[in-house]
Amino acid sequence: MDLHLTDEQRMTKEAARQFAEQELRPIVRELDKEHRFAADAVRKAGELGFMGVYIPEEWGGAGLDVLAYVQVMEEVSKIDPGTAVVISVNNSLVCDPVLKFGTDEQKETYLKPMASGQKLGCFCLSEPSTGSDAANQKTTAEKKGDRWILNGTKNWISNGREADIALVIAMTDKAQGTRGITAFLVPSDTPGYSVGPPEDKMGIRSSSTTQIHLDNVELDDSHRLGAVGEGFKVAMATLEGGRIGIAAQAVGIGQGAFEEAIRYSQQRHAFNQPIAQFQGLQWMMADMETQIQAARLLTWKAAWLKQSGEPYAKASSQAKLFASEMAVEVTRKAVQIHGGYGYVTEYPVERLYRDAKITEIYEGTSEIQRLVIFRQLLKEY
Repeated sequence: MDLHLTDEQRMTKEAARQFAEQELRPIVRELDKEHRFAADAVRKAGELGFMGVYIPEEWGGAGLDVLAYVQVMEEVSKIDPGTAVVISVNNSLVCDPVLKFGTDEQKETYLKPMASGQKLGCFCLSEPSTGSDAANQKTTAEKKGDRWILNGTKNWISNGREADIALVIAMTDKAQGTRGITAFLVPSDTPGYSVGPPEDKMGIRSSSTTQIHLDNVELDDSHRLGAVGEGFKVAMATLEGGRIGIAAQAVGIGQGAFEEAIRYSQQRHAFNQPIAQFQGLQWMMADMETQIQAARLLTWKAAWLKQSGEPYAKASSQAKLFASEMAVEVTRKAVQIHGGYGYVTEYPVERLYRDAKITEIYEGTSEIQRLVIFRQLLKEY
């Protein structure tokens, strides 16, 4: 693994940095306060190729690689993790499985407009009573003649309010357990498809989170993604890749908070000197930066394994586990370094602290990551 970014990856990183500075920094406080989706910025992200970073150009994407995608996620997350997760969901949780499991017709119909940013996707796995226990699906898809009838409610759906296309996981044969689950691509304008009100969240407020209701949603077989009974495989494979995006989001959050903290420590004076001169804070910031670098290396390794076609399930879980817990710890310390100013919304560290917590929860909690890692270890030893 070469730790030097290619020219293309560096250019992508710089483009993402400029995008975040110009399109998001001026409005990020308002987005957070108003729980507002950054529609213009997301449209611009599509124009820049950020909505399908590693999707081939023939299917509407930028044709780059997974490590370039990680650069986009890091840079955007430094300023607005909410908009970053909009990008992540579209790339990792919808475009990626359609690329991997979809037919050419499905790629033409669904992947192209999503990867190019013309349409937005969401991933519907969790349910009101089914989070980490993803195999216990209550949403059903019943075959009637040549049609599928979907019924159920999906919960905690990122991009739910704005999505044009939903990747829905549903039970088609309960007796078969995980082999009785199937994936479907559902346009949001399909009769019977409805969206609940957005959740009033602690953080990532520029990304909507809603329920999705399916009431006798009728689809023909062209909407089925992958084989009948392959839906659990689709979901788990999708989450493996999605964890790389969330790990990169967490790295970006940590980096953004660290940069705010070290800048503040040099500007803030106490006892006739900058607080950066106090050894206690120096040690704190040295630990923060070391944790960020370690999380970044784990994340880049997972990205490199994925783009190399190597197994990466353990690596992506390790990256997400370490990076998410790092982000929570680093943002907490960044608030502490700011003192009282870190507790008010005028300073970005307050918001980044709130934004960081979700990285330990969605796309598999830290507890689930530890289970995944250990199960992979058993295969190795």
